[in-house]
Amino acid sequence: MNIKTAVLVFVNSSKEELLHKPIIGGEKLFTELTKKTMQVVESSGLPFFVFTEKRQTGKTFGERFVNAIQATYDLGFENIITIGNDTPHLKKHHLLESAKQLQNNKFVLGPSADGGFYLMGLHKSQFNINTFLKLPWQSKHLAKSISFLIKNTEIEVAQLEVLYDIDTVDDLKIISKLNFTFSETLQAIIYHITNSQIEIVKHNDSIKDTYYLQSFYNKGSPMYSNSSFYTI
Repeated sequence: MNIKTAVLVFVNSSKEELLHKPIIGGEKLFTELTKKTMQVVESSGLPFFVFTEKRQTGKTFGERFVNAIQATYDLGFENIITIGNDTPHLKKHHLLESAKQLQNNKFVLGPSADGGFYLMGLHKSQFNINTFLKLPWQSKHLAKSISFLIKNTEIEVAQLEVLYDIDTVDDLKIISKLNFTFSETLQAIIYHITNSQIEIVKHNDSIKDTYYLQSFYNKGSPMYSNSSFYTI
């Protein structure tokens, strides 16, 4: 076991997650994703710490995340590997490879397809709390900004493969089509959410068609206002 390196799992409860990612049926989804993530972390054999909203401090996401990193360093670790719970393709080998690269004094970044990252590994000498607070957190420029920041310090960046994380139903649709094996429970949840979304779209389209027909044939109650067609 690499006792100098710890995994920081930065994750909210399912209830809190849904406040930021309004996915219908998402509570079961994020509960299962957290369970899967913890299985991966435990299988790595690395020490780990979980920071939910109950342990996080700060007003913004960036403040809460950066403060969690500092708190983990304060426990005596030299390297930290940070992950969330919204990347279902994260595997044990991503964590072990990151730990290996950290031993070689490299900065590790696992970029996500949306421009952020699903994993970041760094030595305490590479971390400056004030500098990291200024990064464009929760934006599509985050991964590039971090890479640029680190490369300017002449530290080598070890980049892992690009993976998808889950922010929207569209992300789920993409993930469900990729050739990866999930648990039957997670597969069922993803299938239910993505297909429910299709039914909602069909239902909304049906409502719009009904209103269109009513406006076309309804001679007694016009659905026009100021020559503009009424829409929902």
